[in-house]
Amino acid sequence: MSVVGERAAVSRAEAAPPRWVRPPSARRVVARLVQFTGAAGAVFSVLPPRHHHVSMLAGMVPTAGLVTARAAAALVGVLLVYLGAGLRRGKRRAWQLALVLSLVSVALHVVKGGLVPTVFAGGIAALLVAERDEFTAAGERRNRWRAARACVTFLGSGFVLGFAEIAVRVNRLDRPAGVLGWAEHAALGLIGVSGPVHFRSPLGALTVSLTTGAFGLLAFASGAVLLLRPCTGARPGAGDDQDRLRAVLDRHGAADSLGYFALRTDKQLVWAPSGRAAVAYRVVNGVSLASGDPLGLPSEWPRAIGEWLADCAAHGWTPAVLACGTAGGRAYQRAGLDVIELGDEAIVDVAGFALQGRPMRGVRQAVGRMRRAGYTCAVVRQRDLSAETLAEVVGCADALRDGKVERGFSMALSRVGDPADGDCLLVLCRDGDGALRGILQFVPWGRHGLSLDLMRGDRSAPNGLTELMVVSAIEAAPGFGVERISLNFAVLRSVFARAEELGAGPVVRLWCRILRAATRRWQIESLYRANAKYLPDWQPRFLCFPSARDLPRIALAALSAESFLPARGARAASPA
Repeated sequence: MSVVGERAAVSRAEAAPPRWVRPPSARRVVARLVQFTGAAGAVFSVLPPRHHHVSMLAGMVPTAGLVTARAAAALVGVLLVYLGAGLRRGKRRAWQLALVLSLVSVALHVVKGGLVPTVFAGGIAALLVAERDEFTAAGERRNRWRAARACVTFLGSGFVLGFAEIAVRVNRLDRPAGVLGWAEHAALGLIGVSGPVHFRSPLGALTVSLTTGAFGLLAFASGAVLLLRPCTGARPGAGDDQDRLRAVLDRHGAADSLGYFALRTDKQLVWAPSGRAAVAYRVVNGVSLASGDPLGLPSEWPRAIGEWLADCAAHGWTPAVLACGTAGGRAYQRAGLDVIELGDEAIVDVAGFALQGRPMRGVRQAVGRMRRAGYTCAVVRQRDLSAETLAEVVGCADALRDGKVERGFSMALSRVGDPADGDCLLVLCRDGDGALRGILQFVPWGRHGLSLDLMRGDRSAPNGLTELMVVSAIEAAPGFGVERISLNFAVLRSVFARAEELGAGPVVRLWCRILRAATRRWQIESLYRANAKYLPDWQPRFLCFPSARDLPRIALAALSAESFLPARGARAASPA
């Protein structure tokens, strides 16, 4: 090969964006062995000791210390099992904790007796040292302070309680030890070691040892768990990123109806090196959850995806994409992720929509009934509303919310009335007395489309309120230069559609029954029915993920992001 050819090959290799690859086999093996050793150590610790398994240190360690050592060994085993997931994702901090815990496990098993678990723990420590270069994913720096606070809190509480228990038993001591002796005894009890205080009653000594030992274990366990909490990355919503993203959406926003939702304040952005494409995501419980297609120039999508995947690998996150379109699904598939169909998006062609005809009879009757009852709708851009009307809209959106949490992530903006969203289109429905009874908010989809964001209606209003607002938006759309409108997303719509067809198989019918049961909680079928009545075009949406074993974690992360599951620090709903 010529020098020019070699340089071109090198240039192409350097320009090729990174792909998602499965964790190295060595890392997976280490993670499984650590979990096996932890489980075995925990089991050996709770099993009754055999007569010939007597601790070599039995003469040096009191009975309470042996009990504490057994409890600590069981806890260490459980923590090693817990660390397996972090090790599989290559987390450096998980490796550090696993190494420390394995060495602690060796010491504890020596104290309480048990050759087999001691050998297992020592072997795992040696293996972790040998494979240390496989674990490089960064952790969250703030977790160090959270872990330190938890440790100090539990250790301080255990020390105070142990000291107090000694003080109330001062008349039951064999000999005076002084206040410093009490403090020394309480402090040593936190690590399961007997101190200088001697009680007349064995029960008193055991009580103090169990109290301080329990708090010591709690301090250790809580610190380890908090230290391993997933990193969430940089703070979202940076002003510069928002300005860049709005410029990208202005040029390329017509590609995806979900593009505008990337402007949510809880989403972060990772950009292609050229700055002409980006991936919007949020980290939820160790899952980097992107939504929709990549943003920007399609030819730059692979590089933006590569930067996002590299960021996931650097932090030990599991990458996943929620509700991307066909073009985005192909791009993510080329980057190494698996793709399955998640559902369909309902898109109404404004020019082809009409209320005439038998299929539209139900919608037509609902709209006519509401108009005869005196209900009217005003369709207006947010920027054209007066301050008083906008305040009324914000208050009404807050009052009509179902629950205290603003639901939505992939297809929701989760705010109303923000001055930056002046291009949003609002449908305001009032009754015959002029009271505001319903609101729809549509976000821009390029320059000639809208995407439904917010739907609020007064539950005491007659049936047909939603139909009136949707039809009013479609009828007014040509005046705003809108050619297409994206309505709600229907999860697994094809299952319901196939179940209604002649000759549907038993698997499809069973799957449909399962989804109908789930509809009681998550409105899966009702959303499909609500969209289907407008005779939309259905565009598939997909879920992208690394491997099938990650799907449970991804499903929980998606449900938490959409606020269908309670999450730590869940943001309270705010209309503004």
